Amino acid sequence: TRDDPRITRIGRFLRASSIDELPQLFNVLRGDMSLVGPRPHAVSMNAEYAAQIDDYLARHKIKPGITGWAQVNDARGETRSIEDMRRRVAYDLAYVDNWSLWLDLQILLRTATVVLFHKNAY
Repeated sequence: TRDDPRITRIGRFLRASSIDELPQLFNVLRGDMSLVGPRPHAVSMNAEYAAQIDDYLARHKIKPGITGWAQVNDARGETRSIEDMRRRVAYDLAYVDNWSLWLDLQILLRTATVVLFHKNAY
């Protein structure tokens, strides 16, 4: 959450600049993740939200990604309400249903802009 007292200055910088995401490239190289796809959620969230959001688990039809359609459409960061999560899942499902190489390229290009202006990363 924003202003979490446990976060150090260095940790805040790493998170705000998304540098903390770089180790996930090892997961991509191993084949466990993709560069683009629905962002993974904590396992505990899967059970909770699967009961509350229709087709929530359909986002798992493809590998999770370091960046995704939801992230470049301002559904990045903390989900404070079930509506925030529904919005994120709707983007994830739209990505799953409409995947193309062109869409992946658009997402990768837009990710650079999102990272630079990181208003929802903290």
